[in-house]
Amino acid sequence: MDKVRIQQLLTSFKGITHSVNNEDNSEQIEIWFARELQSILGYARWENFEVAILRAVDSCKAQDINADDHFREVTKMVRLGSGAKREVQDFMLTRYACYLVAQNGDPKKEEIAFAQSYFAIQTRKAELIEERLNLLSRLETRDKLRAAEKQLSQNIYERGVDDKGFARIRSKGDTALFGGFTTEDMKLKLGVKASRPLADFLPTLTIAAKNLATEMTNYNVASKDLYGEPPITKEHVQNNLSVREMLGARGIKPEELPVVEDIKKLERKVAKDEKLMEKNTPKLPKV
Repeated sequence: MDKVRIQQLLTSFKGITHSVNNEDNSEQIEIWFARELQSILGYARWENFEVAILRAVDSCKAQDINADDHFREVTKMVRLGSGAKREVQDFMLTRYACYLVAQNGDPKKEEIAFAQSYFAIQTRKAELIEERLNLLSRLETRDKLRAAEKQLSQNIYERGVDDKGFARIRSKGDTALFGGFTTEDMKLKLGVKASRPLADFLPTLTIAAKNLATEMTNYNVASKDLYGEPPITKEHVQNNLSVREMLGARGIKPEELPVVEDIKKLERKVAKDEKLMEKNTPKLPKV
């Protein structure tokens, strides 16, 4: 997501922020209304957005958090096209509630990814949101690679390749992608422990490249009905070479990209931030 789009969304989200007095009227707390959040998150139908809200409520309860502190069902009067008014259902939401709604929203919508970062960061500065968006993108891309590799392992097991064969196929794919550097070579080059997956220390672009090659192999193993280690290895190597060629045409050599922070640390950081977020979010005042 580019800086211009981030700024546009930042302005939109700020525009629907409301304030109410806390329990003892000593300060004001930020709240949002679901009907206003709905349109900014790219949902055309309330029925679809309500599904995300109810999932968020369930998620809150599953963590032994009082959902009433963060979600409150309310009714609003809206004007119809005829000029008449009618009541509609709405929800008053805290910052933590909005975060849970975004977590349970449609992940294909860029507004959802933005909202997860917007509500997770207390100060909500554009540069911090951009940094967290990049972090979440890397985590999401790593999850996709895990899923693609798991699918490949299952696919080729049914085609006569065991776990050791899968490891050899994946390693030869890495050698093709990294210009002759083996998986072990890349670990030494980047200072990664032998026991850790290389992908946990690769930048998002390289993880995405590995994922693309793996998805291509998954597709062609089925469509070409490949069987046995040699033809599947040949297919996976060719797919990694094709991805490398594509990157090279843009002046990118995967083996020259720098090591980045251990993805496990980022996962722990996100989990810690989520716990702190609920504690630091002011609760809705009692009715």
